[in-house]
Amino acid sequence: MTVTRPTLSRRHAVGETSARSLLLTLLGEFVLPQNAPVWTATIVEVLDSLGVEEKSARQALARTAADGWLASERVGRSVRWSLTSSGRRLLTEGAERIYAFGAPAPAWDGLWLILYVSVPESKRRLRHKLRTKLTWAGFGSPGPGMWISPLPSREAEVRAVVEGLGLDTGAMSFTARFAAVGSEQEMVRRAWDLDAVAAQYAGFVSAFDDPQPASSHDTMLAQTRLVHEWRRFPFLDPRLPAELLPKAWIGDQARELFDARHADWATGAQLRWRELTHP
Repeated sequence: MTVTRPTLSRRHAVGETSARSLLLTLLGEFVLPQNAPVWTATIVEVLDSLGVEEKSARQALARTAADGWLASERVGRSVRWSLTSSGRRLLTEGAERIYAFGAPAPAWDGLWLILYVSVPESKRRLRHKLRTKLTWAGFGSPGPGMWISPLPSREAEVRAVVEGLGLDTGAMSFTARFAAVGSEQEMVRRAWDLDAVAAQYAGFVSAFDDPQPASSHDTMLAQTRLVHEWRRFPFLDPRLPAELLPKAWIGDQARELFDARHADWATGAQLRWRELTHP
């Protein structure tokens, strides 16, 4: 039996962006824990098995090295790559966030962190940076200039974002509970598109619900796809408290599935990578 290969979305179609994203998944999942250099040919071969053309794979390597995350070493006519200290730090932080994402959260105390920050329509690039950074931090926007999070502990993070973008002069933040006017659930609906998030989780569950890798090589590829797809969810899911989510939230099912598949495939996947890098 061959492995059931999850269908990659259009966002993951073969191309430079996808190649680099898949490369980072390989580096974080295999190169980081094994702490050993890897040949260009090995990376190109594995990425080819994942649907990435050789040209895109080599471009991804070059750009990742240009960013200071990889260092190359020529051995005869071949080149091998190692993670730099900054690359290890980047991937370690990413791995911690990926593997911790979706873990059960403590009971919510009902407090909201609210941020008011205004950026003129004419400064579209700045508006985009602000939205990207606040979304990554789990904030939602129920109305123009207003950002909310059910985690007041993120105050330091959001302060760093606002100050880093030079928007702290006119910004305001405070913590509060929802009062009697309006609906808290409606505010949540306006701030986050949970239906869209649920649809993404449903696709993940469908893709990885019952695959059976036929070999250690298929296991390595399945593990790579699993982690690669799961990496998206910290950007998509604000991880709201259970009190604010629909009942039987599919994100919990997806997290359980990720943990189970990752544990099932880890040994075989790491063994296969070791075989490829130390033939």
